[in-house]
Amino acid sequence: MESILSLCFAILIAPLLPAVIQKVKAFFAGKQGPPLLINYYTMIKLFRKGSVYSTSTSFVFRMGPVVGCVTSLMMLLFFPLAGIKPLFSFHGDVLILFYLMGLGRFFTILAALDTASPFEGMGAAREAFFSTLAEATVFGILILFFRITGSLSFAEFFSGRHVISLSSEHGALLLLVIVALYIVMLTENSRVPVDDPATHLELTMIHEVMILDHSGPDLALIELGAWFKLLFYSAFLSMLIEPFHLESALLNSLLFYAVVCFIYITIGMVESITARYKMNMVPKFVLTPFALVFFVTILTMELVK
Repeated sequence: MESILSLCFAILIAPLLPAVIQKVKAFFAGKQGPPLLINYYTMIKLFRKGSVYSTSTSFVFRMGPVVGCVTSLMMLLFFPLAGIKPLFSFHGDVLILFYLMGLGRFFTILAALDTASPFEGMGAAREAFFSTLAEATVFGILILFFRITGSLSFAEFFSGRHVISLSSEHGALLLLVIVALYIVMLTENSRVPVDDPATHLELTMIHEVMILDHSGPDLALIELGAWFKLLFYSAFLSMLIEPFHLESALLNSLLFYAVVCFIYITIGMVESITARYKMNMVPKFVLTPFALVFFVTILTMELVK
């Protein structure tokens, strides 16, 4: 029952947390910013509208938003939010889930190409390239965690015999992993300095350019999928900082979401004080976390033995 309630709360709060980023950016700009419930209003408005489809599109264009949203939601089904046992868990689930996330991106790219627009094709090519670079870091982190815990399950990472956290024996080295995962989170979610979700300039758009032809419920599903993915990466970082094992599940949840909210605040701060990188600088930035993870893996070889 706790797992179901935890999942339902995560789904409910997912649209709220990105508004925290907007509030932080508005604060740095000296503005009031939109209300915290702005994304809920947006969802209601989009679901009440109809979708417009180009004559050049096929069923692939309609499948993209659905597959992208469902695959992002599945990540939350297998993740121990606030240390609570996930609904589903098995050995090797991390590999399946990250490939499912790749499947969601694949269908989003296909939907962009299905419009027969060279503009969206340009964004799809950039999305595929940068996500491929980030994927190396993700699997480097999974290999490192497997060496430490002997498991490939999210539940085992944070509740097994060898818990992964800053308080563990590998805590000092995990600081570099946290930095690497934070950069991957910015990359995978198309945030500054890799991409700017608020821009509409042709030469700088990556993710936004792929969804320009989507409207109504389709656009709502894409936005929900993006919020679920951002929540997953933030939860992953939160559990690395400190896996919460207090006596009360309620206190665990409150502390967990406080850390998650802090991560969203840091994203807003990064987007407020950092400019978007030039396109030729983005690959170097995305490959930086892989170098950090590779360095940590080398250092942990003797410690794990």
